[in-house]
Order: sequence, then structure tokens, then C-alpha cells
Amino acid sequence: MANKGVDIKVVLLGKSSVGKTSLVERYLHNRFLGDTVPYQNTIGAAYGAKKLNIAGKEVQLGIWDTAGSERYESMSRIYYRDAGAAIVCYDLTDKSSLDRANFWIQELRDNEENCKLYLCGCKLDVIAEYPSKRQVERGAAEALGDMNNAEVFETSSKTGENIDKLFEHIASDYLTVCLRQVKNLRESSKSFRLTDLQCKEPHKPKCCVSS
Repeated sequence: MANKGVDIKVVLLGKSSVGKTSLVERYLHNRFLGDTVPYQNTIGAAYGAKKLNIAGKEVQLGIWDTAGSERYESMSRIYYRDAGAAIVCYDLTDKSSLDRANFWIQELRDNEENCKLYLCGCKLDVIAEYPSKRQVERGAAEALGDMNNAEVFETSSKTGENIDKLFEHIASDYLTVCLRQVKNLRESSKSFRLTDLQCKEPHKPKCCVSS
């Protein structure tokens, strides 16, 4: 049976200006506009998609870059509904952005409790050049991650450091859950249609996998 692939909805959340849009631009288009284009706040949300291959399976990431401004907070709920994964971003040079990450984590816990969380510290290139500008220590982010079962990545949209790694890790985690359910169904039933499969554990991703 042909491999039909896996679709994953990924949402980016975080305080305004932490670097969400730059992260998406680097991942989807391999470009950094920060030095050439004036910064503009995202209004509502922006969408992009990318296909990749994980362990021989085709995976499509549908990525929603949401506005970080407080006036758009209620609107953001529309975009992270039914997300399989959420990247909660913070700025490594701004301690308040990690504090704000707590808000988005709680939002997800209250509204999409089964969504898998990832913490992403942005602007690693700034820290590499000016170490004294670091306001968020990795240990503080990891402590927050440990409390919320979220892995921590530190990235640079300017250099691309760790960005592919972050998204590939999300896809791999998601696919592992789907394949685990396929295995469990095979062991529990002699007859089922893989095209009807809905992954539900541990964070209810929505996908179909055939092999």
C-alpha cells in the first residue's frame, strides 16, 4: 500500500518581536531579512508549508506564525486549535520574553492540552557575538521545559543554526507516535484500514499513515 504521508499542524507562539517570523523565513525560504527589511509585526497569523522525509515517510509541516501582540491573543486561539505541535519562542536577550512564554504554555494547557510543546530561544547569533547580552540562561529555559515536558532549542535565524534540527525533531516525534499506534493496532486486530487511522497518543496528533 502506498505511503500517503503525514500532515502536522505546527504553531509558533511567543511575545512580539522575539523572532518567530524570522525563524519561519529561514526554515521555509532559507533567508534572513532582518538586516535588509524593516521589522513589521505579524497581523493575525501567516501560514507556510514544507515537506520533508523522515525515515522514508513523507511529512508535511503546516506552519502557523501567530502575532505576539497582546491585542491578538484571542485571535491566536483560532490558529493553534488542533495543533499537533507548538513552538513557544522567546528572545535570549530579553528575560521578559521567557516570562511571557509561561502565558502561552498555560494557554495551550487550557485550550489544547494534548499539543506537544517545544521551547525555542531565538537570536543565538547575538549571544555568540555579544555574550553579555544573554538574559535567559539555558538552565532557566530547561527548568521551564522540564515542568511542561518540552524540549529546549536555541536557534539563530541569521545563521540558520539549529533551525532544521528543531523542525526535523518535531516531525520525527510526531511520526513516532503515529507509527506506534499503527503497531498497537496491528497487534490488537487482524483487520483494520490504515487509511482511517487517527493518531491519539500521547498528544492526539491528527494524521494518516499507510505502509
